[in-house]
Amino acid sequence: MLVSTHRHFFYVITFRIFSFEHMKETIKSKTLRQQATFSCSPLELYEILMNSKKHGEITGGKAKISNKIPGQFEVFDGYVHGYNIELVPGKKIIQAWHFSEDGWPEDHFSICTFQLNKIKGGTKLIFTQKGIPIHKYTSLQEGWKQYYWESLKRYLLK
Repeated sequence: MLVSTHRHFFYVITFRIFSFEHMKETIKSKTLRQQATFSCSPLELYEILMNSKKHGEITGGKAKISNKIPGQFEVFDGYVHGYNIELVPGKKIIQAWHFSEDGWPEDHFSICTFQLNKIKGGTKLIFTQKGIPIHKYTSLQEGWKQYYWESLKRYLLK
């Protein structure tokens, strides 16, 4: 079992390196970094983000999310799709995201990392999105705040 896990981990690392190199050659991009705190445990936040039903409740759109690597996902009624790169329950989610909108290259995925850190009274989320096409940076910067961080906080108040 350890050997297959090691091979799988090697595959993930190799694939990620290839993806980043490919992105640098094809489009000009930026990296987005945000932080938010939530009044729940890191495991609860992980489960909300990785559960299709709960994710849909947060975003207000249909979601279908695999909990496997390299399982696929769709959120916002298919507006965003991608695949899982690394999943560590209660600690980290790394996924490749593709946005179906004008100006987003058909074969381009940005890499989103959700780092979940336990703090007093809840969880500190450190979010990074690498490979955002420059002309989409501002809309995504606001979109994460509005559709995820603020929505998550409202959801946790229920």
